[in-house]
Amino acid sequence: MRQSQLFSKTLREAPKDEVSINAKLLERGGFVYKNSAGIYSYLPLGWRVLYKITNIIREEINAIGGQEMFMQALIEKKYMEPTGRFNLDVGFFVKGKNDTEANFVLGWSHEEVMAAVASKYVTSYKDLPFAAYQIQTKFRNEARAKSGLLRGREFMMKDLYSFHATENDLGAYYGVVKEAYFKIFNRCGLKSIYTLAGGGVFTENFTHEFQVLSEIGEDVILLCSKCKYAENKEITKLKNGGNCPICLPDGQECKGKITEEKSIEVGNIFNQGAKYSEKLGLYFTDKDGEKNPVLMGAYGIGISRLLATIVETNNDLGGIIWPETISPFKIHLIRLNPKEEKTINAQAESIYKMLLDKGIEVLYDDRADKTAGEKFSDADLIGIPKRMVISEKTLAKNSVEIKDRKTGKIDLIKISNIKNAKSFI
Repeated sequence: MRQSQLFSKTLREAPKDEVSINAKLLERGGFVYKNSAGIYSYLPLGWRVLYKITNIIREEINAIGGQEMFMQALIEKKYMEPTGRFNLDVGFFVKGKNDTEANFVLGWSHEEVMAAVASKYVTSYKDLPFAAYQIQTKFRNEARAKSGLLRGREFMMKDLYSFHATENDLGAYYGVVKEAYFKIFNRCGLKSIYTLAGGGVFTENFTHEFQVLSEIGEDVILLCSKCKYAENKEITKLKNGGNCPICLPDGQECKGKITEEKSIEVGNIFNQGAKYSEKLGLYFTDKDGEKNPVLMGAYGIGISRLLATIVETNNDLGGIIWPETISPFKIHLIRLNPKEEKTINAQAESIYKMLLDKGIEVLYDDRADKTAGEKFSDADLIGIPKRMVISEKTLAKNSVEIKDRKTGKIDLIKISNIKNAKSFI
């Protein structure tokens, strides 16, 4: 991608109405455009990052048997009324111009719809278990839309639903999803903490959240310094500074102390039991011919929230530092405006083509109206892992300069060695 053709531009100043790092850097870097409070458009750079994140999610969820599908955004009252969730304040209600009342809500969760769909195809224990998921926009009437993409009214989400005949089978899959989530967050450059939490409007059971430590986090967790056992403050009986019950076997000295930490929730998993299936007619016949409600699990990842969390935990004074796995590009190729313009331009174009031919994603700063300082500042702000500079100085040594965005380490490599991408990526 030639940077001169990228329609979005970087901004010198942070937006005045934003306080969170993710909002400031994503808007300044040209990744997102703020339409309204809690509502954003993803520009080409931001969409490339989201695409990388969703690919990671798809790979890991497909690997545990998830079948991707896509459900509607407009949910009719008949689905959510049986569970009492249609009139909750969390929803945006939708009605036609000539309707007297709203018969639809913009989808903020899809348990009821998924249960209704499953009821058409599940009749016997032989039809179980299975798991289906979607990646879709969700809508929630968030009264405190703030902190950039961390708390939105419209956001992208992966929601997975599993269906089982027994509690043991549901519990086993619950554990499988847990491990898949750890892999997803790790591949996105985050260290997540498995945290006991409440069920909210989704289930009466205790649930588990995946939390990432951050000073901007709106959640508070009680965390063991040793074994990393954690509970959300909303439901915990743990005490800050106390002994960890997991690290304290009978008669032994405690090895871990509890600390209170601020964190961001990036995912959650729920054992929903028969809550939705009983109310939406989702039953199966077991081996003995008895009719039983299907047991359900639900597993969510807020993808746009995940993107924001990555920015909150991967940045410096210059801007974003993208983990290599989800960076919009692998290399930021920068051509400095030379005196011998034809020679430098020709060599930069040759390198750009060489990298593309090798299948390497490149953002090529070919802008002729920007100074070296402006180009370097933009490169730091955008945060691509490797910066490759070609200038009169480097060309005199038949080389290019490679800078690692995270470590700041700078190397000169011969242009002839660029063909061996492993030497600098």
